[in-house]
This record gives sequence, structure tokens and C-alpha cells, in this order.
Amino acid sequence: MNLQVSGHHLEITPAIHNYLATKLQRITHHFDHVIEVNVVLSVERFRQKIEANVHVRGKDIFVECHDADLYAAIDTLVDKLQRQLTRHKEKRLEQRVNGKPLKRRLAR
Repeated sequence: MNLQVSGHHLEITPAIHNYLATKLQRITHHFDHVIEVNVVLSVERFRQKIEANVHVRGKDIFVECHDADLYAAIDTLVDKLQRQLTRHKEKRLEQRVNGKPLKRRLAR
């Protein structure tokens, strides 16, 4: 899993980067096919905003979260991301079990 963290009006400290990396390790326990994670942290007045774009095989998942505390925003973001990834994994397994072919992009 490649992790890219950037900040908008915010300096990314090693403590924030390490906290985010350890929290994002939780999503790999549920779904192994995470290719890349792009995270943007920003500050808008008194709100901390965090956005994550996760590239998995076959889909891109986007999640954003707002909170007054940056660490609380990271926690809720990881929870949202974990729910969306498990939903994506269940859909893929359901398609495989029911015999439906997986959607593939046609080259044009």
C-alpha cells in the first residue's frame, strides 16, 4: 500500500503521519487489495478537514470528514473507509458466488 499524505494550510508532522499510517493499516486487515491511498489534510477556520482517495483493484473510493480535532477526524475517516471497503468486498464476493461476471471495462 502506497501512502501519500499532503497538507493544505497545514504542516504534516511525523507524529501526524505515523498516526495516520497506523490507523490506515486497519483497512488492510479487511481488504488486501489496496493499491494506493492519497490523503489531504486541511484547515478551514476552526474545522479540520481530511480527504482520502483509496485506489483498490477495480474501483476508487473517496471519503471525507470534518471535525474540530484532527485526530478525531482521522479516526472517523478510517471508520468510514473501513465500512466502504467491507461493502465493496462483500459486493465482489457476492458477484463471484452468484456466478455473475465481474464488470470489466471494454477497451475502445
